[in-house]
Amino acid sequence: MRPARKTLRRPDELIAAGLIPGERRGEIEAVAARYALALTADVAELIDPADPRDPIARQFVPAAAELDARPEEMADPIGDDAHSPLEGIVHRYPDRVLLKPVHVCAAYCRFCFRREVVGRAGALSRAQLDAVMAYIRSHREIWEVILTGGDPFVLSPRRLGQVVETLAAIDHVKIIRVHTRVPVVAPTRVTAALVRALRAPGKATYVVLHANHARELTSAARAACARLVDAGIPMLSQTVLLRGVNDEAAVLGELMRALVECRIKPYYLHHGDLAPGTEQWRTGIDEGQTLMRALHGRLSGLCQPSYVLDIPGGYGKSPIGPSYLACVGGANGTARYEVEDFNGRRHAYPPAPLQTSDRASSPVKNREKYRAMHVPTWKTDGKSRTPSSGNRK
Repeated sequence: MRPARKTLRRPDELIAAGLIPGERRGEIEAVAARYALALTADVAELIDPADPRDPIARQFVPAAAELDARPEEMADPIGDDAHSPLEGIVHRYPDRVLLKPVHVCAAYCRFCFRREVVGRAGALSRAQLDAVMAYIRSHREIWEVILTGGDPFVLSPRRLGQVVETLAAIDHVKIIRVHTRVPVVAPTRVTAALVRALRAPGKATYVVLHANHARELTSAARAACARLVDAGIPMLSQTVLLRGVNDEAAVLGELMRALVECRIKPYYLHHGDLAPGTEQWRTGIDEGQTLMRALHGRLSGLCQPSYVLDIPGGYGKSPIGPSYLACVGGANGTARYEVEDFNGRRHAYPPAPLQTSDRASSPVKNREKYRAMHVPTWKTDGKSRTPSSGNRK
């Protein structure tokens, strides 16, 4: 029987919990010696040890393949160090900075792009945090501060509140964004005190949840998110595209819908970064684009994240989703395009002018002709159905 409400941090504890067989002790000890290991009780209880393809286990249970680094992988795959003017700050984009007040997480994802750093140090010292705040005050172009790490939600409400309060006192900082995994991996940490700590009068606070599979959104996780949203804190989500976890359209779509049902707007779908030992999770970009095409038009626009790649070397994120538009020429200074709809059909834009006979036809006749040409039908519960032609998704 699994230990009650205990975070698993050692290979022996994973064996006792039935998450790995005893014969794998040696290889997991080698992985744990290199990279941080922690599974909260909430995570461990979600795992089905009898399922070798369990998507939760694949994210959190160590595997020997993590020690097999490829030549293209790197310790700092998104180039944080190149844009770090002092400890705890990354200033990559002109109007925003990352502030990493802590390098500890409640649970450690095996594919983490900061896996060479997290778990090896604690929080910034008082002097380091003072230097960070002085930097932000001196750079008036900074409009947004993004708290990340590590996971800022592992800080005590008092410590987190002090960080938020200090940022709120800086006039040119208007947005405070907090990136966290805690609401799904340790939902009871999202207390009323922590929620209060995030409130910054006169500023807009956002919380961005990292979630990769719909099973992570347990009733406890949903309640934790509701505590934030009900307090007036908007939530977004970010997801990492992971082979064997969410690289099927139905699975990814289920997650996006579950997030929206929790009042969380899907924000980013990240292509896997080139962190050491993470090849087993990375898909091809073409696979990611195919998944995005599968979501387009079939799921509400609320469920559509932006598929992005953090360019190695510190050059920032770029959208890499599929394109639905192609320029096909033009004349007299007017470009002409082909636009692809969600069924894969291509249409001229601007469309060809209607024939005189069509313009003279009755509105009803034209409408029926349009429906016959353009409005798809699909099967739902064995019945043919046409979608509404009203508001855009």
